[in-house]
Amino acid sequence: MDVFENVLVMLIAACLLLQLSRRLALPYPSMLALAGVCLGAMPWVPHVSLDPQLALALFIAPALLDSAFDTSPRELRRNWMSLVSLVLVAVLLTTAVVAWAGWAFAGLPLAAAITLGAIVAPPDAVAAAAVMQQFRIPRRTLSIINGESLLNDAVALLVFGVAVSAAGAAHVPMTSSLPMLLVAVPGGALVGFAFAKLNIHFGAPLFAGTRSAIIFQFVMTFGAWIVAERLHLSPIISVVAFGMTLGQYAPRRHAPRDRVHSYAVWGAVVFTLNVLAFFLMGLQARGILTRLSGPQLTHALEFAALVLALVIGVRVAWLLIYGAAMRRYKLRLIARGRKVPLPSRRINLLVGWSGMRGLVTLATAFALPAEFPGRDLIVLSAFAVVLGTLVIQGFTIGPLIRMLKIEPDDSQDEEISLARTAMMDAALAAIEAEHGREADAVRDEYRAARALAQDRRQTQAKTAQDRLRTVAIRAQREALDSLRQAGRIEDDTYHQLEEEMDWAELNAMPANDVRLQSV
Repeated sequence: MDVFENVLVMLIAACLLLQLSRRLALPYPSMLALAGVCLGAMPWVPHVSLDPQLALALFIAPALLDSAFDTSPRELRRNWMSLVSLVLVAVLLTTAVVAWAGWAFAGLPLAAAITLGAIVAPPDAVAAAAVMQQFRIPRRTLSIINGESLLNDAVALLVFGVAVSAAGAAHVPMTSSLPMLLVAVPGGALVGFAFAKLNIHFGAPLFAGTRSAIIFQFVMTFGAWIVAERLHLSPIISVVAFGMTLGQYAPRRHAPRDRVHSYAVWGAVVFTLNVLAFFLMGLQARGILTRLSGPQLTHALEFAALVLALVIGVRVAWLLIYGAAMRRYKLRLIARGRKVPLPSRRINLLVGWSGMRGLVTLATAFALPAEFPGRDLIVLSAFAVVLGTLVIQGFTIGPLIRMLKIEPDDSQDEEISLARTAMMDAALAAIEAEHGREADAVRDEYRAARALAQDRRQTQAKTAQDRLRTVAIRAQREALDSLRQAGRIEDDTYHQLEEEMDWAELNAMPANDVRLQSV
């Protein structure tokens, strides 16, 4: 009961901090990190422990699904070179540098040192995106950061799994686990794809309009993780494939009421898990600091500060080096008559400074077994990286954007204008085709509906309006899908207009059709 009461206190504090972060234009994970540390440091708060496998599935699966659903495969293909530099080079370079520091300065076994590197390597795009969207930075930059966050998680978690396995079995060389990835990665992707297709073709039509639809989504998400894990495949890749497949094909299958309720529920779940993770971070940090004392504690804190400096420095240095190399390469292409855009030094610096760590780093730290070599030092270092990056980078990324004077990007407004024009044209054409008349006759019907409303015949008026609106909305959805498939609008524009269509369609429905049914 004490744990439950403290979680409720943390949730109330999180809601208040969320409002404060909006007013101060600060990322809410930064505020949660400080609150979690403060609450966890209170001596009356009881200690809480989670099973390592449960911690990994509980925190990672929803976070991966949330990121994967919004990730556009087209954007990944378009930005593949930048993503490779961040996903492979930056993550593996950070892992290697931190692992070397753990082995050289902290005396960790090699596998344990690599585990630490994999834990602190993947950035979390939530904190950075929360600030960047307020400044309307280039959409391509946001797309790269979001795509990097998803793929970095997958790469770092794969390295984490291999390193933990090697550390748990000292007689097994770490390289012996690597061939398993050749089966685990594509096998996990197939499991996730199969679960997504099952959800789209079976769950969506069977449970449409009921609370069971959302429950089924939860079961399928964690089911994709558990089944892949039981088959010794990659659960991370399974959930990523599951989420990306849903993001591309589910919108055409799900009813608007199911989609609106699903977004609300999943958003609340991911937020609550963030709150719980930061609360647990404070509790575990308090326990570690209690067990360490004297020179041992001083050494641990110094090493944690070193890891934090390396994590920030390696990313910023690599982004500046990569940007300079790409500028030199593209200047040569321009000298040969090619027209190519030059990468911006300011954007490279901003992306380098946006590498805040969050939920994935916390969850993987929680997932370490109690008997893992150097666990206390690894967990303390991971928590220092999360807290340090969220506070140092999270509180300064807004001023950095203002200092760099990055031009705001209005391309999404242009796409929305294009899409709305096409959707309105499609709606008018559909209404005319439905009634077999020209625009003048359609306007007469709208006037008749208005007259019914003035005469207080509300039911007849709403029926006439809703009939016309339903025809228009159906045509607008078809036009929106065509624009997305043709590549004339990006996925962020698509999802924004899709949400508008959902609310418009719900408004045109009878009240009983809008509410989710219990069965």
